[in-house]
Amino acid sequence: MSTALINGIQLSYQETGDGPLVLLIAGSGNPGRVWRTYQVPALVGAGFRVATFDNRGIAPSTQSSEGITLADLVADTAGLIEHLGAPAHVVGTSLGALVAQELALAHPDLVDRAVLLATAGRPHPMLLAITAGRAALHDEGIRLPARYSAAAEAALHLSPRTLADPGRARQWLDMFEFAASTATTPGVRAQLGIDHSPDRLADYARITRPGLVIGFSDDQLAPPPYCREVAAAIPGAHYVEIDGCGHLGHLERPEEVNRVIADFLTGG
Repeated sequence: MSTALINGIQLSYQETGDGPLVLLIAGSGNPGRVWRTYQVPALVGAGFRVATFDNRGIAPSTQSSEGITLADLVADTAGLIEHLGAPAHVVGTSLGALVAQELALAHPDLVDRAVLLATAGRPHPMLLAITAGRAALHDEGIRLPARYSAAAEAALHLSPRTLADPGRARQWLDMFEFAASTATTPGVRAQLGIDHSPDRLADYARITRPGLVIGFSDDQLAPPPYCREVAAAIPGAHYVEIDGCGHLGHLERPEEVNRVIADFLTGG
């Protein structure tokens, strides 16, 4: 693990492989290592140098507990790409996809191709409600029982098809329960305060970089119609929908997601 001083803060990152640079941008509250089980090996195998990093707010990167904006995350990502050697392909999911979209708009010179998973160009009521609810739980000092929290997270983030398999459901519940056993950090709370309210679809018509939007059929936080809107807004962007997975589709159906990403980044 390496660190870089970017925009006055420390960003923790890790690189693997050789070839054109691909930067993976994680979603809200998630460390960069969530990509390393499935996406990093697949992309390294496809001939890329792959970098993951912990966004501002995620330790050991600077937590910035006083507040974080989407513009902060975009500037951090731009600075990291310059540090690693621009340009880069960027792949983001959820909040990471919003960062990638805004980066392609503001800094097209730093972006080769952009892959946007589980994204939106305008706020979805469920996403706003869940984010506000999580922030309120932290602010009021409420800790839900880990087992209940795990069940709620699984129902919210996964496909009913996954949960219908008792073995897979148990594995996911165990993972969510482990995550729920740790308190929300000040940095994660700062990420929860990011403003998701602007409608950016009209602005995305000015994105000039090649784009791929991947939607997940059972996603409740970034439903496929919202993903398709982003693809329609970005000139020349392609849309692919993966069946049988929810908001965490890159972890539920990693082989198919990885194949679609690699095909696009290699010009397929």
